Amino acid sequence: MTSNQKVAVVTGTSSGVGHETSLALARSGFRTYATMRNLNKSENIKSVATKENLPIHINQLDVTDDISIKNAVQAILSEVGRIDVLVNNAGYALNGAFEDLTTDEIKAQFETNLFGVIRTTQAILPIMRKQEFGIIVNMSSGAGRLGYPGGSAYVSTKFAVEGLSESMAYELEPFGIKVVLVEPGVIRTNFANAMVVAKKSQDPNSPYSQIMQKMATSFEHMMENGSSPDLVAKVVLKAVTSENPSLRYLAGKDIETWMEGKRNKSDEEFYKMMKQNLIK
Repeated sequence: MTSNQKVAVVTGTSSGVGHETSLALARSGFRTYATMRNLNKSENIKSVATKENLPIHINQLDVTDDISIKNAVQAILSEVGRIDVLVNNAGYALNGAFEDLTTDEIKAQFETNLFGVIRTTQAILPIMRKQEFGIIVNMSSGAGRLGYPGGSAYVSTKFAVEGLSESMAYELEPFGIKVVLVEPGVIRTNFANAMVVAKKSQDPNSPYSQIMQKMATSFEHMMENGSSPDLVAKVVLKAVTSENPSLRYLAGKDIETWMEGKRNKSDEEFYKMMKQNLIK
């Protein structure tokens, strides 16, 4: 490690956006700690790192486990003495109409998507404060700016991450720490395959089965035109290498279009547009 080499920690790197973000950072010279819950899923990133001789180090980190986070952060700190960039990427989507969701299913969604961000960030903030520098990138979503049918649990976690990040930005700026939100649209990853469908929502007799089926069909069409995960990785890299990064970055033509519509339409007009596009 060179004396001026910056250190990045990325969560949820076994595939998709986390995988591509780790590679993008490492290719740009960051000493990158690619963390994941299950190290058995590390072969892909190991293979690319070895082939390209990238400064990628793989650590176990489960964002729902305080001890796992503490051990990972201590191991990184003892090895390199600093952490300059944290990318909170680990997450998944719980799908199902709100009435069909159990409280336990919703709690599990929040444990990963919101409290995972909280735990990991609180473990690393003292390090960044001490070094008087740091960039925290919270992977939000277009779903952090607008709701959709079947996404009440996932959307609410991302809305929470948005509010958390905005508030943190005020508090951390005096310590030289920047907070960034990256908001991807629909991305072609295995994210959809990893989506958890609420148990009751799988019942064809659910009163919401018709609307959920329409939403599933719409999502399939959106996936066909979705952006690639490396687009999101490039947005993250742009943010963390900027002298003065913005608070928010959209990632994908689809979310750019939706947000333009949200800005230019009344709530009623936007609701009608979304309804026609998603569950017509």
